[in-house]
Amino acid sequence: MIDLDPQQAAARHWFESLRDRICTEFEAIEREAGSDASFEYTPWDRIDPSGEPGGGGVRGVMKGKVFEKVGVNVSTVGGTFEGDFAKSIHGAGEDPRFFATGISLVAHMTNPHVPAVHMNCRFLNTTKRWFGGGGDLNPPLPVEEDTADFHATMKAACDAHDPAHYERFKEWAETYFYIPHRKVSRGVGGIFFDHLDGDFETNFAFTRDVGEAFLDAYPRIVRRRMDTPFDAADEARMLEWRGRYAEFNLVYDRGTLFGLKTGGNIDAILMSLPPRATWS
Repeated sequence: MIDLDPQQAAARHWFESLRDRICTEFEAIEREAGSDASFEYTPWDRIDPSGEPGGGGVRGVMKGKVFEKVGVNVSTVGGTFEGDFAKSIHGAGEDPRFFATGISLVAHMTNPHVPAVHMNCRFLNTTKRWFGGGGDLNPPLPVEEDTADFHATMKAACDAHDPAHYERFKEWAETYFYIPHRKVSRGVGGIFFDHLDGDFETNFAFTRDVGEAFLDAYPRIVRRRMDTPFDAADEARMLEWRGRYAEFNLVYDRGTLFGLKTGGNIDAILMSLPPRATWS
């Protein structure tokens, strides 16, 4: 395991604690649906291109009655960026050494009326130190009540820190989670932020509140919709929409590229891909 300074250790500990609470809540939802599904955890280790230990992480996956496939990953890695990739990373152009710790979650649901979701929070160090992350809702069949609920909860988390955060990070999500070749948004949005490199405690507190907002909003939305009847046409819409999701993550997602370029665990990196999808 790589050595951590106090800030790095605090961030890693909180990401792991958030993972544990999310997984407990998702397993509780499965119990409410009459399922005994639970997360299976697979640890992995990373070797840096230098040949030295480069950290690692734990991949958690559950396949159940409500969650057709949900993955919750926590990783803590460090080392040296290879080649020109460092130039694309905030603060790494002059020194390719890096540290990163974070949580990444993607849920693909059995019922088309329950929105898929993505959430991640991360802390990266190069010559700069910053937080990034966010969460976005990806319903095959959007429901305004759910969209409003998710956005209102994220807005409350933002407003507690800076009244300008929500509109800025909402617009950032709309721009980032757009699929140019399809000319559609990946979902109904949320918030996305990156490169918060000011005061550590201030930005860490905001990042924690984003994670707590997700844990507040998403299980509530799942419970609201998981027993809604659906038909074959609804499922066909869901599978087609999942194809769009897969296209975004394989072509545009920066987290996918970061994982591949830094020698991360392939199964963890591609955990975001849906278990089933169709392309007409």
